[in-house]
Amino acid sequence: MTASTDGSRTPRDATSFRLAGRLIAVGVTGSIAAYKAAELVRRLRDEGADVVVLMTPSATRFVGEVTFAALTRHPVETDPGSLLPDQRIGHIVVADSADAIVVAPATAHWLATMAAGLAGDAVTAACLATTSPVVVAPAMDGDMYAHPATRANVARLRDDFGYSIVEPEAGPLASGQIGQGRLADTAVIVDAVVAAVAGRPVRAPDGADRPPRLDPARDADLDDRRIVVTAGGTAEPIDPVRYIGNRSTGKMGVAIAEAALARGAHVTLIVGNVSVPLPDDPRIVIIPAETTAEMREAVIEALTGSDVLVMAAAVADFRPRQAATHKLGRKDGLTLELEPTEDILAAASAAVATSAWPSRRPVLVGFAAETGSLERAVGKLGRKGVDLIVANDVSEAGSGFGTDTNRVSILSPGGGRDDLPLMSKREVADRLLDRVVTVLDERDGVAQTDRMTQETRA
Repeated sequence: MTASTDGSRTPRDATSFRLAGRLIAVGVTGSIAAYKAAELVRRLRDEGADVVVLMTPSATRFVGEVTFAALTRHPVETDPGSLLPDQRIGHIVVADSADAIVVAPATAHWLATMAAGLAGDAVTAACLATTSPVVVAPAMDGDMYAHPATRANVARLRDDFGYSIVEPEAGPLASGQIGQGRLADTAVIVDAVVAAVAGRPVRAPDGADRPPRLDPARDADLDDRRIVVTAGGTAEPIDPVRYIGNRSTGKMGVAIAEAALARGAHVTLIVGNVSVPLPDDPRIVIIPAETTAEMREAVIEALTGSDVLVMAAAVADFRPRQAATHKLGRKDGLTLELEPTEDILAAASAAVATSAWPSRRPVLVGFAAETGSLERAVGKLGRKGVDLIVANDVSEAGSGFGTDTNRVSILSPGGGRDDLPLMSKREVADRLLDRVVTVLDERDGVAQTDRMTQETRA
C-alpha cells in the first residue's frame, strides 16, 4: 500500500515491492532498542519480504518470542542447538536460505562477539554460517559506541567481513545522555537491506528450503468444550520393580491436550508413563493412571459430561496373569503367562452407545500404532464404534515413539481417509482437532434440528 495525496491508502503494483520473493533474517540482540525490531520486521514485510527472526538470550528479556512469531509466521530461533520439526538445524536453515541478515539492534557485546567469531548465540551462529550479505545497525550508549574497542570491532566487521554498517543516529539515549548511539531509523535500515541484495538472485525461491511457517492463530472453536485425552504408555507389573510397557513418551497426547487448551477447551489429561512436561494450566485436570485397568476406570468416569475422548495413550495389550508380590530372582529364569488387557476404547464406545441422547454422545477418537500396512486400523473404526481413527506406521522414520514429528492418516466411517504429510506432533494435533470440531458442529446441528422438530410437534 502507498499513501495518496489525501492520506488514503492505495494498492501498490507488485513491481514496487523492493524485497518481493526474498527471505530476510532479522537478528535481535539485547538492547533497549529491541522493541524497534518489531517495526523493522513490519517495514520489511511491507516491502514484500518473507521475514524470519533470530534472537540472543538477552534480547528475549526485552521482547518476547511470541511477538516476532506472530509478525513473521515463522518460529523464532533463539538457540544455536535447536532443531526444526523436520530435524534440520534452525539457524543453519536460516543461514542457507536468507537473502540477507540484518542485525538490529546490535549491541557492543554482540559486535565484540561477532568480531571474535564466537558462535554462542543464534544470531552470531547464523552470520558465521551464511554467505549472504549482512547488515549491522548498532545501538548503545554514546560513550560505548565511541570507545576504541567498539570502533575497532565495527571496523573489522565492515573492512574484513564486508558487512554493511548502518551508523547509529545522534540524540537522546536511554541513559539520559545525548550522543551517537540511537538505532537508525527503520526506513534507513530497510534501504540498506535493499541495497545489499540488489542484483542478487533469490537464494531459496522454494519455500521448502526456508524455515517452516507457523499455522495462523486458531479461533477458540472448542471454547467451554470438555475434552478427555489419554497420553503415555501403561505399565503392567511383573513384580514390585519390573513391568511390561512400551516406548511411548506421551508427546502426541500432550500435544493434543495443549492444542485443545489453546482452542478454549477444558481438558482432562489421563496419563500413564510419560517423559515430557505436562501442561500447567488452570483449565486442565491431570489424572495419573499407571496400569490399563486404572486408565479404563479413569476414562469411563471422566467420560460423563464430556464432549470428546481422544485415546492417544499407548495401552499395553497384555499383562501378566499373576503379578508377583516380591521381587523375582534372576537365577531361576522367568516365564510369564500373559492375558489380554481391557479394550478401553471399546468400553468407552459401549458406555456412550446406551446414552439417551445419541446426538450428543461424545466424539470418540482412537489411535492405531501399526507397522507397515494401516489396513488393520480401518477395521477398528466399525469394530470399536468410534468416529475417527488416527493411524501411523511407527516403524517409519520420524513417525515412531519419542519423535517430535508424526505422519498419520485420519480415518473416518464410510471410507474417509486424510493422509497427512510428516509434520510436528502439535500440527498433527491441530489437524485432528479441526476434524473433531467438524463432527461436533454436525452433531450440534442435528441436536438443534431434533429439538425444533419436537417443539413443532408439541
